[in-house]
Amino acid sequence: MIKLFGAILILAAGTMIGFSKASVYARRPRQIRQLIHALQRLETEMTYGYTPLPEALLRIAAQLEPQLAALFRMAAEPLLTATGKTAGESWREAVSACWKQTALSSNEREVLSQLSFTLGISDRDDQSKHLRLAVSLLQAEEQAAWDDQRRYEKMWRSLGVLAGAFVVILMY
Repeated sequence: MIKLFGAILILAAGTMIGFSKASVYARRPRQIRQLIHALQRLETEMTYGYTPLPEALLRIAAQLEPQLAALFRMAAEPLLTATGKTAGESWREAVSACWKQTALSSNEREVLSQLSFTLGISDRDDQSKHLRLAVSLLQAEEQAAWDDQRRYEKMWRSLGVLAGAFVVILMY
């Protein structure tokens, strides 16, 4: 009886590991899409709404899922207080602090890091161009993320179940 209960637990654990790994592949394209929309809204807020950067970041954070909202909120906080940090520094720190909570890869991190070098230091038109460039780079990454999801999501689910079953077979 105890062996059977242990086998069920091992099978459930393997399945959960596979499903959790597969969920990363499922969340990544959605988060990239949200990030693209957020950067497009940031461009609109800055270019057409003449909204100050900290306020624009907070408005956008209110519309995002919690992992990405934390990124925009953390980037805005130092700009609202008198910390003396530049927009680029606060953006880089926010990306570093919030990165582990997201399902994004190092390619998306590189795009956001490159954006930090131009954020808040030039006129609206130049920032708009850099935001559009970041959006176009993220769109290419989104396509790669969809391909990865199609390729690996089902594989990880099956692999988790099969690995659990393999360990159970080895036990008996």
